[in-house]
Amino acid sequence: MLKHSLTFILLISISTLFSQNNTNYWQQYANYDMDIDFDDTNYQYEGDQKLVYSNNSPDTLTRVFYHMYFNAFQPGSEMDVRSRTIQDPDSRVGDRISKLSESEIGFMRATSLTQDGVALDYELAGTVLEVELHKPILPGGSSTFTMKFEGQVPKQIRRSGRNNAEGVELSMTQWYPKMAEYDFEGWHADPYIGREFHGVWADFDVKITIDKDFILGGSGYVQNPNEVGYGYEAEGVDVKRKGKKLTWHFIAPDVHDFAWAADKDYIHDTVTGNDGTTLHFLYKDNTDIKENWKNLQSKTVELLDYFNEHIGPYPYDQYSVIQGGDGGMEYAMCTLITGERKFGSLVGVTAHEMAHAWFQHILATDEAQHEWMDEGFTSYISGLAMNEVMDQNRENPTAGNYRGYVSLANSGYEQPQTTHADRYAYNRAYGTSAYSKGAVFLGQLGYLIGKGNLQEVLNRYFDEWKFKHPTPNDFIRVAEKETGAELSWYLNDWTRTTNTVDYAITDVNTAQGTTNITLERIGLMPMPLEVKVDYKGGTSETFYIPLRIMRWEKPTAGTVVEDWAWAYPTYNLEVPSTRYGIEKIEIDPSGFMADVNRENNVLILEE
Repeated sequence: MLKHSLTFILLISISTLFSQNNTNYWQQYANYDMDIDFDDTNYQYEGDQKLVYSNNSPDTLTRVFYHMYFNAFQPGSEMDVRSRTIQDPDSRVGDRISKLSESEIGFMRATSLTQDGVALDYELAGTVLEVELHKPILPGGSSTFTMKFEGQVPKQIRRSGRNNAEGVELSMTQWYPKMAEYDFEGWHADPYIGREFHGVWADFDVKITIDKDFILGGSGYVQNPNEVGYGYEAEGVDVKRKGKKLTWHFIAPDVHDFAWAADKDYIHDTVTGNDGTTLHFLYKDNTDIKENWKNLQSKTVELLDYFNEHIGPYPYDQYSVIQGGDGGMEYAMCTLITGERKFGSLVGVTAHEMAHAWFQHILATDEAQHEWMDEGFTSYISGLAMNEVMDQNRENPTAGNYRGYVSLANSGYEQPQTTHADRYAYNRAYGTSAYSKGAVFLGQLGYLIGKGNLQEVLNRYFDEWKFKHPTPNDFIRVAEKETGAELSWYLNDWTRTTNTVDYAITDVNTAQGTTNITLERIGLMPMPLEVKVDYKGGTSETFYIPLRIMRWEKPTAGTVVEDWAWAYPTYNLEVPSTRYGIEKIEIDPSGFMADVNRENNVLILEE
């Protein structure tokens, strides 16, 4: 199950009553038991769900909410209308939902719901089921909800669905009634409009009864491998295929989602990682892609090693890479990716989605409010991993993210990263803010505190906040505690405003053997500066100007000079040399400061 079984037992027994340096921290917990009967002739299914919900909050709950995601795939849904009215729609969605027939739409609805045996009143509002409780759930209390529900798998459009472009029959994500998260901010009953997810930490026990010819993979551990023929048959044991259907039994401990995929033509391979993790690969029996998928397996072992070292130890016993979906999307203990790709792209999408196993499915940030913490951190670390695993030898593996961010910052379309993921005016603005600007947040933090310190921060962040729901402040406090630097200004300016970094060299003059370099802060966002001076004859010197509000100096950054307070728009840097001995002056020669106009960062002095 979990590699560290004692840790797992403690997590289950006291679930969310523990905290890290905050005695007020709490989080909810749930136990799902689900039995699903699937009809692949019409892609409909019926389910029985028993959900034991533990209220670890200090609040009395009088209602709950369930996500009913498949209802997004109906003409007139919020996802449909938003896609048809936003100026730059996701091409995978476009106006496709509006054209779905009754047999192609998705739906999910409860047919009965009880709390501790008493029938409840509920109302379906799009993709959210609103439920009034018969009896309040008191702090420290729990209730058992039983629901009968039915669903129809939509034609593949976004993430979930049937018969995707590569012929995978079932990509079953966001497929079950899922309890909404309740935390210190209250309920997170967000409608499914297009972005990603937030969920309650839970244990899942799932039985899926489906045509016996399907091969399944997904979250959790198969409990009856010999019965379903999942590649674990003991020698001489016959696979029991009774009747037309088989029941696959999965258990997924301490996760906040459950996903699966199924196809009658999957090849299933397993490889054991160096840490003992079983890596599963499920992909179509397609001669055009088999070689790439075989070669992917050793690279996935290398990626697992990289993330274990540079984030923290992967705690589960398995991870699955599954062909399906509409691109790449992470889920608990697995990912669904499209598989008809060139090899480099196949490794790249696996690297990104696999990194999400740490930054979203172990460190479970709210992706509706803090999507950049997941997508950005994942983009940053997967770029570094690809640089090593694929021998790319790039000096700055995050350089592409810097270019993307600078383009957005100069476009006039940027919104603060505190914007709710569904409230961005443009899809491009959302994507660049979440992925590129989020990655630059870490790359630039490395510039602020040093790459070695950044690595220590990431390891400590994982160790302190795994199996919780960290917020941006939780991360920056880890960075402050690890380094001693004051960094709240960095979090504020970078994520809560659209202030930019822009420094310039505006004047150079020499008097009495000293060269005076005038620097100007043009952008509103401050930074400590590294200024490199190249002298004639081939020598150079780097001067480090600390930022006063940071109250800290980066080790080995160069010759430390007087600090710079934010309110002063200019700074005079005195260099003990004549002007005629200097060839070039450059602000931020490393390029890890996200200056939005680097043309004024360099001055080459004339003869």
